[in-house]
Amino acid sequence: MTSPVQALVQQLDGKADESCDARAELIWIGADAIPAVIDGLPSLGGFGQLTAIEVFQEVGDPRCGPALIGLLESDNPTVREWAAVALASLEIDAAVEPLRRAYRTCLERATPPDWTEPDGIRWALAELGARSPVVPSLTARLRADTGADSPGWPTAHFTAIINDLADHSQLILYSQFWRVDAGRTYYVSGAGLDWQLDWSAPWEHLVEEARAWSLLEATEAPFGKDVFVAPTWIDRTDLHPQR
Repeated sequence: MTSPVQALVQQLDGKADESCDARAELIWIGADAIPAVIDGLPSLGGFGQLTAIEVFQEVGDPRCGPALIGLLESDNPTVREWAAVALASLEIDAAVEPLRRAYRTCLERATPPDWTEPDGIRWALAELGARSPVVPSLTARLRADTGADSPGWPTAHFTAIINDLADHSQLILYSQFWRVDAGRTYYVSGAGLDWQLDWSAPWEHLVEEARAWSLLEATEAPFGKDVFVAPTWIDRTDLHPQR
């Protein structure tokens, strides 16, 4: 006999409004709903599993750690990405090795490193202390002068940061822009350049090509005292992680 909580779990796979209602109800029930969500996870489709991940994050119950680790092997790349981010958000230390395996598998699939799945896994590993992004001294100093709560670096420093990163063999994948107004942060559209790198090329070539594209983006970037840039970059070791 299906319990009310189990029925809510199955509803996560329903139409958008039904799924949203079930999500809200499960979050309201809280920790008592987690075992049923874990048990029902394998029977859910991709949409339902993504919504279940949201429930796990909102409730914040570490018992969902093994279930999230299992989702790292999903056939759905978005499910894998969201599971990785959730594992880090919930501070599941046991997820470090599974995340490393998931990242290596991602590279073996030839998923471009600037796609959201590998980006999310790298973020998760960094949050769990298993990955240390390389931050050159100038870039670090400019960030320190900005303040820990800022969404990035003032765009006035964008060109200096691009060159500092590239000079230290760091490859910029993309950059995002944010405006801070009355303590609130808003996304700001940039130049809209959509560059694609040939990931079979030598690392040094990739770094210089990304530098050139980023410098071009900097010439058209939004500027202002309240506008910040947040570049995302990787090190050579991110393409060739140790086993």
